[in-house]
Amino acid sequence: MWLLFAILSSVFAALTSILAKVGIDGVNSNLATAIRTAVVLVMAWGMVFLTNAQSGITQIGRKSWIFLILSGLATGVSWLCYYKALQMGEASKVVPIDKLSVVITLLLAFVFLHEKFTVKSAVGCVLIAVGTLVMVL
Repeated sequence: MWLLFAILSSVFAALTSILAKVGIDGVNSNLATAIRTAVVLVMAWGMVFLTNAQSGITQIGRKSWIFLILSGLATGVSWLCYYKALQMGEASKVVPIDKLSVVITLLLAFVFLHEKFTVKSAVGCVLIAVGTLVMVL
């Protein structure tokens, strides 16, 4: 089931980029990010209440709160930078560079989470990086 959700995530991420590129035409990128974030916020809390998960908020530990907040801050900075780049550049060049996050995530997961970094992972990282360079140059 995780694979289905991962594929759907990829499809909706692609739609996000195209819809955002059209939507930010003539709009301040920070304002556009704030509007997008407000929509995501309403949708996320809607899912919390729809699935009756709101009672779990009291069971979240201090460490989880800290890391969720830090993750939210990283997301906010990422989105602000992404929208500015998308407004200034071509989607076909901005998006592949943004997706270098896959390579960076694998490296960070190896260093900080002690996840396996196999030959297959290394080859994949190199191919993604080279593919990104080919697409943007």
